Amino acid sequence: MNASREPGIAGARQFPATIPEYLEHLRRELAGADPALVQDALYDAEEYLRSELAENPGRSEAEVIASVAGSYGAPDEVAEIYRDTEVRVQTALRAPPARPRRSAFGRFFGVAAEPRTYAALFYMLLSMATGIFYFTWVVTGVSLSAGLAMLIIGVPFVILYFGSVRVLSLVEGRLVEAMLGERMPRRPLYSTRGKPLIERIVQLFTDPRVWATQLYFLLMLPLGVVYFTLAVTGLATSISLIAAPVLLALGEAGVFTIDGLQVAGAEALPWTWPFIALVGIALLFLTLHLARGIGRLHAMLAKHMLVRTAQHD
Repeated sequence: MNASREPGIAGARQFPATIPEYLEHLRRELAGADPALVQDALYDAEEYLRSELAENPGRSEAEVIASVAGSYGAPDEVAEIYRDTEVRVQTALRAPPARPRRSAFGRFFGVAAEPRTYAALFYMLLSMATGIFYFTWVVTGVSLSAGLAMLIIGVPFVILYFGSVRVLSLVEGRLVEAMLGERMPRRPLYSTRGKPLIERIVQLFTDPRVWATQLYFLLMLPLGVVYFTLAVTGLATSISLIAAPVLLALGEAGVFTIDGLQVAGAEALPWTWPFIALVGIALLFLTLHLARGIGRLHAMLAKHMLVRTAQHD
């Protein structure tokens, strides 16, 4: 996002003299905001300021920051713009308001009318594939990093691997935001580029966000297996129970044989068939409620492990 202001509002205001000072001021102005918003704002500000500094090699950081005050804004102005924009983002992420349901009956069946329910269900089905990929990536990356540590190519490989972890963190964040509705970063975690290379490498290795992300990726394998199993079992069982009365009736009518249909019991009496279908319907809606609840809990987990630890770097 490019925060823009009309020129001339800076006046005689005193601005930070360096880019790190500007970023620290912006961080303080955004205190209490969503951590994902803070990460995006810091990254955008650093990108903009450093691009302006690169285009003006003969000027100091203080001069560049003062000169772009009219087009980009002071930290408090930028923070205000991002907060205003975040209101619109949260409104877009929020599910469309549904008619309030006061009865327990309405709340139980109303879950079928929530778009986030099906998005969360799809995330559960997808999570096993992503969990296998994340787990394999981390295990392979850590193993090769340890094996190559004593070689010359070891350090570049580890840096490349840690960088890939940050990229995958953004990819997972986009999935979580799109399917579970939790605000996640759209930009990488900003880093102070003015530091020496060795210091930046050390900072990469000691970044708690990188280690928390790797732990999250490892957890995604068992969680993905559990999510996928619950979703498939719940859907398959409920649908089979709902369809059982029809299949049993067709079987008795001689349309086809039902020797393999044992879920509801081929020997069930005809008067029990409607109850079998009702059990299937109830199980289907319970599965939808389970998907909705798992979606909320997993979104909280992803936000905590992929974003929140970065705010204390």
